[in-house]
Amino acid sequence: MRLLIVEDEADLASALRTGLSHAGYAVDTAATGAEALAKFGVHAYDLVVLDLNLPDGDGLLLCRRIRSVSGVRILMLTARASLADRVRGLDHGADDYLVKPFALAELLARLRALLRRDGDTGEPVLRAGGLELDPASGEVSRGGVPITLTRKEFGVLRYLMSRPGRLIPAEELLEHVWDEFANPFTETVRVTVGTLRRKVSSPGGTPPIETVIGRGYRLVDR
Repeated sequence: MRLLIVEDEADLASALRTGLSHAGYAVDTAATGAEALAKFGVHAYDLVVLDLNLPDGDGLLLCRRIRSVSGVRILMLTARASLADRVRGLDHGADDYLVKPFALAELLARLRALLRRDGDTGEPVLRAGGLELDPASGEVSRGGVPITLTRKEFGVLRYLMSRPGRLIPAEELLEHVWDEFANPFTETVRVTVGTLRRKVSSPGGTPPIETVIGRGYRLVDR
């Protein structure tokens, strides 16, 4: 899942990028509303975490602009704590509202809840292709046997398992699992999927991840 963090406090933005990346998300950041709109116009984000106090305008207006063109989930993360502020935020199109200071664990729980609303993660625990993946704990297993994955492998598997049977182009995986610093001309998706396939395949069995040459990848839910 790919997130856009709109936050002008550099230290907090960096901490959020680190914490959310460790949780398996691909994270881009923007320090101003203009930068956020520019990135939003180029990339397909699954969720936006939005501060309201931005140097070039009020985040409420940015929220309304994003909402006017997209159904992307928006979580406001701000120091504005009054009931009136919360109501205004939700009325401007936010899906949730979290007041600073906050605990990372609560932020992660709210992100998971928002993403579940779109059906992107299906049930809290995904089961497909003989595999079981818990988005909350980051654990993956096959037949009760744990499988150790890198963050990118986990992100790819999570994306495929939430769309079993659907053919996913490499470009779509790159857009949703990698961040803005990924080089689109490298073989990173092919290499990651190849390593992932070996890890999740049972000995002597048919790999649950199929490659359709020239078109993409599919998780087969046998």
